Amino acid sequence: MSHVNIGKVYAEPYKAMLEFSAQATAAGVDAGLSPLLVELVKIRASQLNGCAFCLKMHVADAVKAGETSDRLAVLAGWWESQYFSAEEQAALQIAEHVTLLSDHGRLADRGVDVDGVLTEKQIAAVTWLTVVINSWNRIAVSSHYPVAP
Repeated sequence: MSHVNIGKVYAEPYKAMLEFSAQATAAGVDAGLSPLLVELVKIRASQLNGCAFCLKMHVADAVKAGETSDRLAVLAGWWESQYFSAEEQAALQIAEHVTLLSDHGRLADRGVDVDGVLTEKQIAAVTWLTVVINSWNRIAVSSHYPVAP
């Protein structure tokens, strides 16, 4: 695969992506999602997509927002821990389902009742936020954004 930074070659779609991202963020705020939950969704999707650039960015953002190293350490196995609230678990389940859309037949049921935990607005906002981070992951990975210490 080539190392073309697609945002630099075509700036207008990149600008539209920034606006799309801002709108999804506004939906999360409107739905009452906590900043930490939003970062957890972004981190989990980025883990599944192998996007080092987005992982580095959103882990740093989560830490700035007060996230703990213990919770970040177990995020990849969130369903096996007792670190995450019911709301966070529901959001993480949505993030996994949207991110692994083509793998639904193989995706484990985490046993989380999303509809019983999140409102319709929260489900929609988490889904939009997941769509956005999946898009950013694809932009960063396909453009080979540098990730250095």
